[in-house]
Parts: sequence; structure tokens; C-alpha cells
Amino acid sequence: MSRKLKIAVWYNLPSGGAKRALHGHLVGLQKRGHTIELWRPQVKQEEYLRLADLAPEHEIRYPEFHRESPNYLINFYHALGQSERMVKSFRIHSERAGAEIDRGGFDILFANTCMHFHAPYIGRYVKSMPKALYIQEPNRPLYEPMPRLLWLPPSEEKLSGLSVKSIKARGRFYVESHSAGIRGRAELENAQSYDSLLVNSFFSREALLRAYGMNSRLCYLGIDPDLFEFKNLPRENFVIGVGTMGPSKNIKLAVEALGRVPKNIRPALVWVANMSDEIYLAETIALAQQLGVDFQPKQMISDSELIDLLNRAKASVYAPRLEPFGYAPLEANACGLPVIGVAEGGVRETVEHMVNGILVEHDPDAMAAGIEQLMTDEPLRSRLGETAYRLVREKWTMDAANDRLERELLRLV
Repeated sequence: MSRKLKIAVWYNLPSGGAKRALHGHLVGLQKRGHTIELWRPQVKQEEYLRLADLAPEHEIRYPEFHRESPNYLINFYHALGQSERMVKSFRIHSERAGAEIDRGGFDILFANTCMHFHAPYIGRYVKSMPKALYIQEPNRPLYEPMPRLLWLPPSEEKLSGLSVKSIKARGRFYVESHSAGIRGRAELENAQSYDSLLVNSFFSREALLRAYGMNSRLCYLGIDPDLFEFKNLPRENFVIGVGTMGPSKNIKLAVEALGRVPKNIRPALVWVANMSDEIYLAETIALAQQLGVDFQPKQMISDSELIDLLNRAKASVYAPRLEPFGYAPLEANACGLPVIGVAEGGVRETVEHMVNGILVEHDPDAMAAGIEQLMTDEPLRSRLGETAYRLVREKWTMDAANDRLERELLRLV
């Protein structure tokens, strides 16, 4: 019989896959007899999968650090110091939370990704126990061109001369690069304060090695197949995408692909999200109208509505760039739905080509060909869907994920 742990949990997550993962981890750890207590700062969208419904929770607020002014010079001054204010705010919060956790007689700290510092400060301020961090991915804009590297100056043309435009470009670059340096240094030093970094895929393990120069341990996530239930409903002429309506999920690629599918078999695209970038959403709607694609965005729907859609769609499309893991393909698979996914990042570890979906190049023609194949070949679509359902129950359940997590936590105590 394994040792029962008293676990202090720290998190700072919005709604989305990371919050769903943590919710599933906590439910699973409690079922195994471990005791959980939660700490967090003020968290946006806390009503989504409220963790306070699972265990005692402590909110320790941090001082607000964001300031904005309509005056350009004042705003420049505020922006220049924002990273330092953010660091100070999280130090204040983490010092208080760490002291409370140290006094609580816990066996281990289980920290999770922070929306501001992906490797959070709490690891520096908990002193009396082993510390594990489940980090979904490094803070990618600090290390990757999204759309450009933050330390890379704008073009010489934009910086040349002494025009107002060039001076603003220089100021913006200085603020961005200075802020990236402050945050990057903080995240590296925070990551070094943990005894173990846990990641969701081999791809994420490599990403952390590139970003931090540190080793981490693979601890695959999972989903609840009893929640994402296969209902064997009649399939309708639409495909579904799930994820934030913003550039990171690359919805425009799916729209462009559907625009290249022949009209007589072209399915609608239903997109489900909890959060939206309104400018990107408007651009996507305009693109869909231009290409004749029936684009149906849906925001903040219930799990039951999402599961119903997954059981009525003919396929799922998944196009983000370098996604570290991706819950959406497995949720679709659990509902007997094959996935057409871009062959990048952690998606290559969950979607097997011609087994539970189709992997394609990051190219609208390639994705269009995958969609067309599944729309016209019903035996293939059925076979991939059946295999997808079986694989989720064999490999990707939340119970299996919690077995992996429990082993990692027990290893440290």
C-alpha cells in the first residue's frame, strides 16, 4: 500500500486545458487517499472547474502591477517598469503563501504553471519539503518567434532616422527586450528552485531543455472517458475545433483548408472556445465569409454541449503551431472522432497517422486533402474513430495519468 501524502498545491491558471488537467489530477489524488490543500493568487475565470469545490483553498492576493496611461511618455515609463512590478508582486504573494505552506506540515509541494511566470515563484519560498512543478510548456514568447523574437530588433528601415515613428519603434523594442530579459531570468531561477519538473510530452521535455537547459520528467496527461462519452450518435456534416479563438490555435489554417474542399462535400466548421481574441475572431469570420466557409464560433458552452458536438461531428481539426500536448484531440478521440492534426509538437505523440487520425503538413492544401478524405471515405472514418475510442481507454485515461503523477510525487518524499 503506497504512502498517503499531505500535498500543498499552488496554481494560477485561467480556464483551459491546464486547468482541466489540474482538476483531474486533484480528483485522482484524493481518490487515492491523499490530502490536498490549495493556494493561489487572484485568478481570472475561477468559476471554470472551481478547485475550491475539491479541497480547502487559500487566496493570497498580489499587488496589481499593470498600469496604463493615455500619455505616450507616461505609458512608456509604466511599461518599462512593469516586469519589475510583476516580479515584486509575485515575490510578495509567494513569500506569504510559502510561509503558510511551510507551517502546514505538508509532505510535498505540487506547483503548477503560472499564467504570468510559467515557472512560478512559489518554489523559491517553500523551504521545508520536496517541490515538484508540473509545467505545461516554457513561456514560449520569450524563446520563440511569436511572431518575432523579442530580443531581435525591428528592421533597420524602421529604426533609421529620428522620426516620431522610428523613435517609438526604438522605445517599443527596448521595453519588450528589457521585459523579456527580466521575465526570462526570473523563470529560469524559479525553475531551478524545484526538485523535479514534470512535463506533458517528449516535445515539452525538449522545449524545456532548450529554454532552461534543465532536465525534466515525462508525465503524460489523460482525460476522463466517462465524461467525454462516446454516444454513437448519427454524424452530421460539420467538423469541430476546440481551443482559444486566437492566433495560438491557428484557426485561420483550418478555415483556409475548408475553403479548398469542394463545395458539394464541404463541411461546416464549429469552433468551441472559452476565451477569444476579438480582433482575431473578427478576421477569421471575415476570411470564412470570403472563402464560403460556414464558420460557427461558440463560446463558453457547457461540457455537455461540447460532448454532444463531438458526438455529432464527422472529424476534429487541430492546427496550432508547436502545441506541447493538446487535450482537444484526445477529447475528440474519446467520443469516437478521428482528428486531422498538424504534425508538430506533442500532437505527434497523441495522434497516430492512419490509426486515430490523419497527420498533415502545416499547409491548407494538405489539411484540405485530409478533410476531403474523411468526408468521402466513410469506412476509413469509422475505422479511425473506433480505434481512437479504444486507444483513449487503453492509454490516455485520467486514471493512468494519475498513476503516473502519483509515482512521481512519491518518488520525491
